[in-house]
Amino acid sequence: MCRLRSCHEHRLASPDRLARAGCVGAAAALPRGEQVYTRCAACHAIDYNRTGPQHCGLFGRRAGTAPGFENYSKAMRESKFVWNERSFDRFLTSPVQAVPGTSMGYACVKGAQERAEIIAWLRQAIQPSVTCKLSR
Repeated sequence: MCRLRSCHEHRLASPDRLARAGCVGAAAALPRGEQVYTRCAACHAIDYNRTGPQHCGLFGRRAGTAPGFENYSKAMRESKFVWNERSFDRFLTSPVQAVPGTSMGYACVKGAQERAEIIAWLRQAIQPSVTCKLSR
C-alpha cells in the first residue's frame, strides 16, 4: 500500500522514493503510464473496487456503472459520460469541470503527455477477461 498521500508528493517523488513508499514494485522499470497510475492507486484498482470504482472494463462503460460499486455521486450516476480516450482525458484534466458535482476532486494528471501515457497503458491493462476480471 502506497504511503504517499498527496498528488504533490507523488509528482515530486523519485522512482526510488515511490518504491520505498510502497507505491510501485520496481519503479524505474515501469512503463511511464503505469508509473502515473500509481497516483490513482490510493483510491482505485484494476480488478476490484476500493474507495473509487475498479478500472477493469472502463473503456466503453457508461460512467457511474462499475459492477459492484455503489458509492457514486448522484452527478456521476446521472452523467451521460461513456468512457473512451477522449472523455477520460477530459475527466482527468478536471473531474469537477467534466462532471460538476462528482465526488472525485483529485485532479492529479494535469499534463497532456501524462494523460496520454496513462490512457495508453490503461487501454492494455484493463481489458476484461484478457488482462483483468470484473468485480461483482
